Amino acid sequence: MTPPYYDQLAEWTEFVPESEIRRLLLIQVKYYFGGGKPGSLPIGTFQKILYQIAEELETEGLDILNYGPTGGLPSLKKTLGNRIKRKDNVILPNGEDDILISTGSQQMLYGLLDVLLRPKDVIVMARPSYLGFVVPVTKLGGEVLSVPSDMNGLIPEYVEKAIIISERELKRTPKAVYVVSDSDNPKGTTISEKRRKELFNIATQHEILIIEDSAYREIQFTKIPDPIKSYDKENEWVAYLRTSSKEAAVLRLGYSVLPEKLMDPMIKDKGYLDLCTPSLNQRILDIYYSNYIDKVLGDILRVYKERRDVMQKVIDDFFPSDGSRTNPTGGFFFWYMLNNEHFDSAKFMQDVAIPNEVVYVPGQSFYPIRGYSISKNDNELHGNRIKTNGMRLSYSYTTPEIIQEGMERLGKLLQQVA
Repeated sequence: MTPPYYDQLAEWTEFVPESEIRRLLLIQVKYYFGGGKPGSLPIGTFQKILYQIAEELETEGLDILNYGPTGGLPSLKKTLGNRIKRKDNVILPNGEDDILISTGSQQMLYGLLDVLLRPKDVIVMARPSYLGFVVPVTKLGGEVLSVPSDMNGLIPEYVEKAIIISERELKRTPKAVYVVSDSDNPKGTTISEKRRKELFNIATQHEILIIEDSAYREIQFTKIPDPIKSYDKENEWVAYLRTSSKEAAVLRLGYSVLPEKLMDPMIKDKGYLDLCTPSLNQRILDIYYSNYIDKVLGDILRVYKERRDVMQKVIDDFFPSDGSRTNPTGGFFFWYMLNNEHFDSAKFMQDVAIPNEVVYVPGQSFYPIRGYSISKNDNELHGNRIKTNGMRLSYSYTTPEIIQEGMERLGKLLQQVA
């Protein structure tokens, strides 16, 4: 007998699919290029920090192991604020009060949408885009309007076109533009300084919020432009999201610079989501960012760069020439796309790659499950568009030897169908 409540669950449970990445984590293969797990963590450094924490517990344990302010511990916010100002050229008019600590940047993405969206509100984003943002837009009642991207990321002219078409066809000015400026997930592309300025100008001219997700800001192998947030001198138009998971450890702690008018509703929303981010995790990371990150980051980056370089060479040597890859300056991912638009990377993975011990993330996972789109070729509003001929390939967690073997195997398998 099925309990009656089971037939009356929330509507979103019927149309939001399980995360493809979570599903793929259950598959055990030798060559796993699916999830974006950090594979270079300063473990020795955190051993030292935990020893320090153990000593602090003797005198400060009641605070370290207790509830804290919903918006985050002031000491950590000050530490992170100073780093953001120094490294990212971002102005904080109200100092650390402009920073909100979250339990992972994923919570911040969800919370922003929870605060911003009314039914049918429009969010503009690249096609493809990070599925952890794409799906919650639909879940929370918003409308995705996706625009073309290229090997250099989000294209400003199509963002502006999307705004105009949305106002004409949907009778709504979009609420926000979502952009991953640095080594984005899933494509690994980094937006140029010129495009960053153009996106900021478009947002201010049309009075639209930019949600700048900078998860991979610290994981860079070359110098990259300042974030879009650096143009937002009055802290009004850009919500700037960062995470400690890639540059420190997966302690589920995000930190963001938010426009002042968003701060109070975001703290209110966070209070209902988790009350507060664990004080212990915040203390650990306060020590890390105060004393260690700049000492260990170079070693972390050398590991990722070596893995990036190996994967890039194997793609160039063994993958079909009738396709193209991105050129990541950092982050965790390559994006490879066959020119044959009828190629189905999900079916190929299930039928061919997995039996040969290889897993990646099929490209269609990063397209909206519903919504609207615009194209390069006209000024019309179209239905949702999904391309099946791409794949995300992660190098972050896998050794160079496994990357060499597995990617060579995948390339030879693709050669048979190209």
